Amino acid sequence: MRGLQHPSSSAMASQTQGIQQLLQAEKRAAEKVAEARKRKARRLRQAKEEAQGEIEQYRLERERDFQQKQQAALGSQGHVSAEVEAGTRRRVQALRGGQAQGKERVLRRLLGLVCDPRPCLHPNLREPA
Repeated sequence: MRGLQHPSSSAMASQTQGIQQLLQAEKRAAEKVAEARKRKARRLRQAKEEAQGEIEQYRLERERDFQQKQQAALGSQGHVSAEVEAGTRRRVQALRGGQAQGKERVLRRLLGLVCDPRPCLHPNLREPA
């Protein structure tokens, strides 16, 4: 029975020791992979936070630009609106002044016609031919 030999105890110990070393190496490799995954997750989280910060900064810049442009547009519209309002007030005052003058003139004429009647023929009245 030469073909079937029982391994000696030193060979078995060596084999067991080799298996232990392989298991330990596998465990260290798994730890390194887990640590690498954690580092990757941290880097991704950090990159995402940085991107969010950049997005927020960009949004604030756009908002500020929009507010400035809106203020410029509304400011000029406000100026135009104030000019139109002032012009309208001047015209209304002029119309009121003209109405007051015309009122006095019309009242004097009416009073003169009523108080001092002068009989005359209407210009449309034709004399019979």
